[in-house]
Amino acid sequence: MTTAIVLGGGISGLAAAHRLGRAGVRVTLLEASPQLGGLGTFFAREGRSVERFYHCVMPSDEHLLPLLDELGLKDSIGWKPTTMGMVVEGRRYPFNTALDLVRFTPLTFAQRIRFGVMSLLLRFLGRGKDLDNIRIGDWLRGLYGEVIWKRMLIPMLGSKFGSRFGDVPALYVWQRLGREKNVATRGYPAGGYESIIDGLRASIESTGADVRTEARVAGLSADGDGVRVTLESGEEITADWAISTLPLPSLRGVADEALAPKLPTVSLEYQGVVNVLFFLRKRLDGHYWAPVIDSGTEFDGVIEMSELSGEVDGLHLVYVMHYCNRESELFQDSDDAIAQRWTEQLLATYPDRITADDVAEVRVFRAPFVEPIYPLGYSAVQPGDEVTGTRLMLATTTQVYPEVTSWNSSTGVAGRVVDRLLARDRQRNGAVTEELSA
Repeated sequence: MTTAIVLGGGISGLAAAHRLGRAGVRVTLLEASPQLGGLGTFFAREGRSVERFYHCVMPSDEHLLPLLDELGLKDSIGWKPTTMGMVVEGRRYPFNTALDLVRFTPLTFAQRIRFGVMSLLLRFLGRGKDLDNIRIGDWLRGLYGEVIWKRMLIPMLGSKFGSRFGDVPALYVWQRLGREKNVATRGYPAGGYESIIDGLRASIESTGADVRTEARVAGLSADGDGVRVTLESGEEITADWAISTLPLPSLRGVADEALAPKLPTVSLEYQGVVNVLFFLRKRLDGHYWAPVIDSGTEFDGVIEMSELSGEVDGLHLVYVMHYCNRESELFQDSDDAIAQRWTEQLLATYPDRITADDVAEVRVFRAPFVEPIYPLGYSAVQPGDEVTGTRLMLATTTQVYPEVTSWNSSTGVAGRVVDRLLARDRQRNGAVTEELSA
């Protein structure tokens, strides 16, 4: 039986292990943290699981929805219409309909018209253009003008990239607009994302796989004959193949001297995220998503998750976030300091909705590797799915581009990589059979 090691127990690793197991491969899945799920990890509160980071399912998720169907979870998705708000200079606006745009006073009337027309035409205007080699700042400035670019588009579309957003290829946002809209139907599983993670684990283990948490990798070697993983405990695990879902900086850190030069040479900066979850006794404005612009806050947006997932013990879930480098001062700040400042800032943003007494609980979470910062012309240097001359395959966020980083795109990459691994394994087995016959 063919064997494979999957490094990382986030959605990419879980989806890959699930598909490998269904194809008859004996899998060992290794996750360094105590819990599977990556950015989909959760904690229990009042008998219900709550995600540390916000997530939703979109009707356009062509990779994730079939996976949920295989797990028998597709019908558990509750679909709801969601809306968008905007917070500009401390004032809050709905931002969904043409009438909302007409009433949006942070822009002049002429700018509002231009914003609406360009937004309607943007997908059409991008067709046939080499958007991978056009800076998003150059493209959108030309279409929308300098004021709309700085005041609206950078905060709305570029929060994940910080000051580097203008240099990102325009292809990224053009692709993103195909998945997201201001008014959209979004979905959330009835059992939370815990149900997806548990469903994947059950499926993987049903094939005889070994799923391990708190199994940190200390070393990795791979060549044309197989792979060997050394854990921090000193245990060594060998297999015919390996799929790594680790961020490339982490993978380089564990690769041995022979493997390291074979890894992709592309070096990407990664944005991390500081994410604060509020449990509130009162509802805010009811918008699933509201960018926060020039309003005296450190956070860039507000997600009213309970509009989609429902309340928890009568409390409303609100996530606020800021994407930043893991070496930044904010990322290194203490949980208590962030919680105190951001609570004050949230109260100041919604003074007519909540008071300090309405804040039941505050939790601070961080993730160091969330979004790669893609350079211009990234398609030409984007890593492939396999490390040449070895049996190591890659399924990382560096391979998602130009899709939006999400559970859907990560599931898609995992499926593609598994297909390639299985095809290579069939070729190998066919060659061995021919040798034995000769």
